[in-house]
Amino acid sequence: MQKIKNYINGELTEPAGKNYLDNINPATGEVYSLIPDSDERDVQLAVDAAKAAFPSWSVMPVAERSDILLKISQLIDKNLDRLALAESIDQGKPVWLAKRVDIPRARDNFHFYATGAIHLSTEAHATENTAINYTLRQPIGIAGCISPWNLPLYLFTWKIAPALAAGCCVVAKPSEITPMTAYLLSELCIEAGLPKGVLNIVHGLGPKAGAAIIQHPEISAISFTGGTKTGEWIAKTAAPMFKKLSLELGGKNPNMVFADCNFEEAVKTSVTGAFSNQGEICLTGSRIFIEKPLYEKFKDAFLKRVSTLTVGDPLDDNSRMGAIVSKQHMEKILSYIELAKQEGGKILCGGNQLHLSGKLSKGYYIEPTAIEGLPYDCRTNQEEIFGPVVTLMPFEKEEEALKYANSTTYGLAGTIWTENLSRAHRMAAQLQSGIIWINCWLFRDLRTPFGGMKNSGVGREGGFEALKFFTEEKNVCIKL
Repeated sequence: MQKIKNYINGELTEPAGKNYLDNINPATGEVYSLIPDSDERDVQLAVDAAKAAFPSWSVMPVAERSDILLKISQLIDKNLDRLALAESIDQGKPVWLAKRVDIPRARDNFHFYATGAIHLSTEAHATENTAINYTLRQPIGIAGCISPWNLPLYLFTWKIAPALAAGCCVVAKPSEITPMTAYLLSELCIEAGLPKGVLNIVHGLGPKAGAAIIQHPEISAISFTGGTKTGEWIAKTAAPMFKKLSLELGGKNPNMVFADCNFEEAVKTSVTGAFSNQGEICLTGSRIFIEKPLYEKFKDAFLKRVSTLTVGDPLDDNSRMGAIVSKQHMEKILSYIELAKQEGGKILCGGNQLHLSGKLSKGYYIEPTAIEGLPYDCRTNQEEIFGPVVTLMPFEKEEEALKYANSTTYGLAGTIWTENLSRAHRMAAQLQSGIIWINCWLFRDLRTPFGGMKNSGVGREGGFEALKFFTEEKNVCIKL
């Protein structure tokens, strides 16, 4: 059985404790590889390697850093099929989705920041003709990057690429549930000639390896994507140490459909936005609010389209949805479906675990589920489920839709469907979300800031925001 290894100081190494964890293929429910059960000793080795590499990496001409990162981008593209297959087996997503979205985006993350670093600029100010003030941006030091399991390589590279491009060295931990593509990236970094110690990847559990990264006094910045509860612990732990923090946390995103929308596009995209990647995306439109005159028509068309979604083998290109990432997460999703019934919800479709045959009989599958009849402020409509579960609710006026949309403690993303330009701007201004899509969903430009309000996080990723996060600003004043 394959043993994944840590990537420390440019080499693939076993964990210090020689202990390993099972890595399960969610499509079959079977162990298919082993991952390091790393601890503070492994993190310390990674920090030591990063410290040794930082003096030369941080002052390397940006064009040279860029060339190395571009090589990694090219190798990701060259290995697209291999990485997509690994991502599908590890996470449960359909392999066609990994080929179309996850791996190309990982490639683009490296490419964007490799070139973006060349164009990062600073400001200068002439002060009443008596002085010149200019700003220096210098790499902050060692960055700790911790990524989630839903878009493993996509979000892993979303963090490490800007950190490396800014001149930082990195100690990173992918999710222990989906470690494989981060391990394969280690091999590509070696092939690309990334200097030893610049990037270090430590596999293992959050309470052990992850906590050691957060608590380490020589790691200056933390970029984390994951659950709000974990983000809260990180903030409490890191704040007294004055670490720089970027926390991209949960979401419970509204999707508001007005009667004047482009109907076919709204239905099609709402289904995609609810059930893509088995609903395991922090940006899913899991609460759909539909203007009352359109409600029944929209519901019928939505359910008709959902009925065509095939849940099956992630390696089969005919499967629109694959497996839930783990048994524990599957059980959590099913518990919320039961909660919705207790809260008075009517199951319009789905609602059950799906039992497939043959080699998939022990896999973790759930039918795409739509529910109506729930109050906007019930737990099902307030808490993040992170699975193929969506609620439908009618509204009469804009004010009512906004009340429903803004009622949760989250504020990550929102979608508005309307052909009324004034309404679109009006609603966007009042919606308490960091990302708002009008007549689309998950349409991303890598130059734009990404992040949420309220309990959805702190700070922004994406574009030059991410490059700036991994630097310290220094003002230099010269009196003339």
